[in-house]
Amino acid sequence: MKTIWHNTKISLDQLNEMGGATMATYLGMEFTEIGPDYLKMMMPVDHRTVQPYGLLHGGASAALAETVGSMASGLIINPETQICVGIEINANHIRGVKEGYVHACARPLHIGSTSHVWDIRITDDQHKLVCVSRLTVAILAKR
Repeated sequence: MKTIWHNTKISLDQLNEMGGATMATYLGMEFTEIGPDYLKMMMPVDHRTVQPYGLLHGGASAALAETVGSMASGLIINPETQICVGIEINANHIRGVKEGYVHACARPLHIGSTSHVWDIRITDDQHKLVCVSRLTVAILAKR
């Protein structure tokens, strides 16, 4: 299968290093797999990512979805001439999680010249669906 990525030589280590001092790093997010048309990431369910009932916080799920989808768009565009910014995200929280990790997989629904739309599925360690998210990303000319 042909890849959708502009940079086909990027490694998981390079992706994870890009996080630097960001929310993704603080929340323990880590890229785990790059496929020909998908990008995967995981995040721990721990003191940083739960709400007062001890369940995974919906905002943490949204942050994971936006991070994996935005980075996927960043891997499609030409970074010398373009930038990408999230402009809309929604998330349907299906199941609570109290421990372990959640795993996000971003797949494109639309890859256009001015926008990308991503379907992001978040599952728990048992592969049960936790959250379904859709992210729209604007593709802009670099100034």
